[in-house]
Amino acid sequence: MIDPRMSKLAEVLVKHSCGLKSGDKILIEAIDVPHEFPVECARVTQELGGHPVIMLKSNQIDRAMRKYGSLASWELRADVERLQMENVQCYIGARGNPNVSEMSDVTAEQNRVYESTVWRRVHIDVRVPKTRWVVIRWPSASMAQLAGMSTEAFENFYFDVCTLDYGKMGRAMEPFKARLEAADRVHIKGPGDTDLTFSIKGLPAITCAGRHNIPDGEIFTAPVRESVNGVIQYNTPTMYRGTTHENVRFVFRDGRIVEAASTATQQLNEVLDSDEGARYVGEFAFGVNPFVKRAMKDTLFDEKISGSIHFTPGSSYDDCPNGNKSEIHWDIVLIQTPEYGGGEIHLDGELIRKDGRFVPKDLHGLNPENLT
Repeated sequence: MIDPRMSKLAEVLVKHSCGLKSGDKILIEAIDVPHEFPVECARVTQELGGHPVIMLKSNQIDRAMRKYGSLASWELRADVERLQMENVQCYIGARGNPNVSEMSDVTAEQNRVYESTVWRRVHIDVRVPKTRWVVIRWPSASMAQLAGMSTEAFENFYFDVCTLDYGKMGRAMEPFKARLEAADRVHIKGPGDTDLTFSIKGLPAITCAGRHNIPDGEIFTAPVRESVNGVIQYNTPTMYRGTTHENVRFVFRDGRIVEAASTATQQLNEVLDSDEGARYVGEFAFGVNPFVKRAMKDTLFDEKISGSIHFTPGSSYDDCPNGNKSEIHWDIVLIQTPEYGGGEIHLDGELIRKDGRFVPKDLHGLNPENLT
């Protein structure tokens, strides 16, 4: 018997996130996910008059490809997957992982080959700008361990987070979108020596309420590329290319990261040296999901933490372009709730959020108690 929560999630993804219409083709890419879930997505698709295409993948196989595959192997795979992506209108990426450290022994160069072929040609060039897409992280025992929870408790948490009322959240975001798009100067203060200033003048603000990521709950824009100055010290662990980093600290000068340190400083700088754009920032975002309250080293959850921001080295998104291009896009999170040291964010001198809570009355709808 299929878990009814799985069926509900499939309906959220196909109907709300992808907005599937009769006649649409949808690619359902399932990586280490129970087969029942892509089956449910296919069922919902068929009921709406769509055409499902299911592709099953494995992180263990992907690791082998990165370690032992050649550039020619990856170019062929990119050609095949790009052709498939170009012929669908919708995409669901359900990404599980029995071992979140599966890629820890893959070298930076091996990762760059993947990122410059499949990731760039299929996902950045086609999937993101040309399909109605959504990506979810599937719950696993490995994720439960990272979160310090039992497998059952984590599953319950997961389905609460992923099936909340995203329509209500989207409506509450609109006043903040208007404020961000009218603003110029941002000033962030926080624990440690975080003291950062930059401009967002002329850049759009994008509301994220269940259309592209599940779980969702963020509003993002981007800094003017060369405007960032000061220091940011993140207070959550983050994983990239299989390596965990804690106490990440960046010093910016005229937009560029000129100093970078973490508990894995060498690997951190290897990522930042991937290309010129990797040391500039492509995204600035606020997390508002009321069910996500602490970090678990999983970006799709951590970047949505209520009372958090993420300030992202790497490429900007096409719907909020600040001119920065890179093979990487690394969402690193700073939580500003009292238990994490608090903090303040000002827009053009006005206090917008203090200790993780929105201060202006028109933004109170984004505080946790008003979204549950």
